[in-house]
Amino acid sequence: MAEVLVYVDHVDGAVRKPTLELLTLARRIGDPVAVHLGPNAEEAAKVLAEHGAVKVLAADAPEFAEYLVAPKVDALQAAYDAVSPAAVLLPSSAEGKEIAARLALRIGSGIITDAVDVESGDEGPVATQSVFAASYTTKSRVSKGTPVITVKPNSAAPEAAPAAGTVEQLAVTVADSSKGTKIVSRTPRESTGRPELTEAAIVVSGGRGVNGAENFPVIEALADSLGAAVGASRAAVDAGWYPHTNQVGQTGKSVSPQLYIAAGISGAIQHRAGMQTSKTIVAINKDAEAPIFDLVDYGVVGDLFDVVPALTDEVKTRKG
Repeated sequence: MAEVLVYVDHVDGAVRKPTLELLTLARRIGDPVAVHLGPNAEEAAKVLAEHGAVKVLAADAPEFAEYLVAPKVDALQAAYDAVSPAAVLLPSSAEGKEIAARLALRIGSGIITDAVDVESGDEGPVATQSVFAASYTTKSRVSKGTPVITVKPNSAAPEAAPAAGTVEQLAVTVADSSKGTKIVSRTPRESTGRPELTEAAIVVSGGRGVNGAENFPVIEALADSLGAAVGASRAAVDAGWYPHTNQVGQTGKSVSPQLYIAAGISGAIQHRAGMQTSKTIVAINKDAEAPIFDLVDYGVVGDLFDVVPALTDEVKTRKG
């Protein structure tokens, strides 16, 4: 079978879940070849092999950490030249999409972003996208060059499929033109202990109805009882009630969890665009005419300050 490059998203060698999803999708169209940039490739290779990577192309260079994405594009291009793959898959993170766009431009290929599925087609890989605020589902394929495709987290369930996962060193030359933007400082993000918003299986979001930053602990308590991430609508974020990094919506982050709970969110199109592909949607709102109820699987008409604490207590009781 043809080989498919999979860009590895990791933290010091700890492979993140979206990469395992990519490996699962890549096996539909070829033999996955993982590209690991940075330290601890040998450790990462064990996990990558468990999920189908036939080999791991590894490279580590100080430029990957010292500069913005361009050196990583140099490395991925080197992997592309070495493998001549049938496709290149990357996670639909901010960095992943920028790397994908730069790579597609360099190799003269088409790009598809924010895919929610990838499958084999007669004329090459076919990607499924949810577009126009999730109002339509489209199937697309690249008509020129090697498809470069970014895939949204939670689009596929990772499946184990043990393979060789042989680690091979990738020779990378970082061009001077890739050193135009240097990282001069880093500040560690304060950990909340909750899952990453875009990768979480469950998301609990609060909106205008939360009525203040001092009330968001009600949302956080439900999220923590479920092991969920916390999201917020644009209205809540713009009011300063919750950090912008937690905004769900067209100008925030797109999420596609197994369960999405919206509390005090009316359902404006901007918000729907960021969560409409969630597998199961539950809304809690005291306005029975709120647009959010048009797309939910389960709706509760009531005051969130009554419903959410009761739901939190019930979850805790059932968990024992």
